[in-house]
Amino acid sequence: MTTKSTRERLLDVGLELLLQRGYNDLGIQALLDASGAPRGSFYHHFRSKEDFALQVIDRYMVEVHQGLDMALGDESLPTLDRVRRFFEISQDKYGRDGYLGCMLGGLGQELSGVSDVFRKKIEWCFSEIVERIAGCLDMARQRGELPADTDTRYMANLLLNCWEGAALRSRLLRDPAPLEAMLDFYFSAAKTA
Repeated sequence: MTTKSTRERLLDVGLELLLQRGYNDLGIQALLDASGAPRGSFYHHFRSKEDFALQVIDRYMVEVHQGLDMALGDESLPTLDRVRRFFEISQDKYGRDGYLGCMLGGLGQELSGVSDVFRKKIEWCFSEIVERIAGCLDMARQRGELPADTDTRYMANLLLNCWEGAALRSRLLRDPAPLEAMLDFYFSAAKTA
């Protein structure tokens, strides 16, 4: 069994704590205590709290891309069902986290008005997700599952925007119902378009 490095432990715990507490309420001492990292190790591995949070976002995106790979690459599913499957995988993770929603959405709401660095980073992450979804929707269009004139990038952006709104409501209610209702509505509309 491989022991994780101090840096890896800090990033893993950072994923949890940023989701639970947000950026402004995350104290470095609390992070050190929760990770069991020795005092002084934080600044050995990260230049600042901002640097740390940006690296946690990168770690989060690794998980997002794994979910995208798993769902969008599942050739046993029709193309639109692959896209839906990605969001169902995300919903399952949200459930395990107590319906705290999307870390990108939470940090974006908290920081985008006060930090261009975070605003640009989070928008870049969302753009990456949109590009992957649009690629799968392009395939659906090519296979005749969507009308030939479908703007797949617009459709992918709309889907992500609706999802992030539903994730916020799910967080407020600590309930998956907004996520489920949004997916049902979006995909029933997409299949009848």
